[in-house]
Amino acid sequence: MNSSSYGHNVSNAVGQRDSYSAAVAKNVVVLTLGLTINYINGSLIYTFRKHQIFYMNPRYILFIHLVVNDMIQLTTTIILLVLSYTIYKINFSLCCVLIIFAVFTTINSPLNLAVMAVECYIAICLPLQHAELCTIKRTYILISFIWAVSAMTTLSDVFFMIVTEPIKLFFSTVVCIPEEIFRNPIIAKKKNVLYIIYLVGVWLTLLYSYFQIFFAAKAVKSANADAKKARNTIVLHGFQLLLCMLTYVFPNVLQFLLNLFPKNYLHVYFVCYIIIQVLPRFVSPIVYGIRDTTFRQHLRKHQLCITKQTR
Repeated sequence: MNSSSYGHNVSNAVGQRDSYSAAVAKNVVVLTLGLTINYINGSLIYTFRKHQIFYMNPRYILFIHLVVNDMIQLTTTIILLVLSYTIYKINFSLCCVLIIFAVFTTINSPLNLAVMAVECYIAICLPLQHAELCTIKRTYILISFIWAVSAMTTLSDVFFMIVTEPIKLFFSTVVCIPEEIFRNPIIAKKKNVLYIIYLVGVWLTLLYSYFQIFFAAKAVKSANADAKKARNTIVLHGFQLLLCMLTYVFPNVLQFLLNLFPKNYLHVYFVCYIIIQVLPRFVSPIVYGIRDTTFRQHLRKHQLCITKQTR
């Protein structure tokens, strides 16, 4: 698929609207899923903040950063979707801010997964150096670095847009989708190149960490249990990364489906949105919130307390 054909389809679809019943049904589905996921993630954050054992451990700090990042991304994309059905067109500058937050958090996810994989690798393969290398201070520095990389990637597009676009555009109203904000083809090409670099780097990091842990487990039989758990965690990180990659190949997936269902753009777009933007947010709670024994125990206590208070 080439980007011009995707842009042509988007342009043709901008004027299309769902029926009232379809719009209500879609908004109810999205809000229900969004509130459910954010409730789960909110419970994880609450559990994290209530127990010192978590915020003194770099692994859990990185995990909760991923959860917060997912909440921001999910909330932002839901706001964009609801606005598209209620107000339809909004101020260009406001739309730009919302899109920036969505792009920030989209870039953050794979980078955060790469850092978490490295932490697993150090814990298994370099256990004596883990306490020295994976400190709380360095963890927060890495999180700041992740946001800095996202900022440099996205804000450079914004500055380029400010320089090249007329001022009156920022006071106009638009349908709030990325294609209406970042119109210049140079931005699209630069974005594609950077995304490829990020994803290749993250995949190489995950694969290197996985195989190093695998070889460490074979060399030291006593480390098998911990190493097996770490390997499984990195496999789940890989699954998360695949879901993250769906965001980057969204235009290709959408174009393919539109070729199959050319008269159902709005329905196809909505289904793609649910699969690519909403459902992947379920994965993060499963990786640590449910699989991790310590976190699961404290989360269960938190839920029991809430149940007793509501009775």
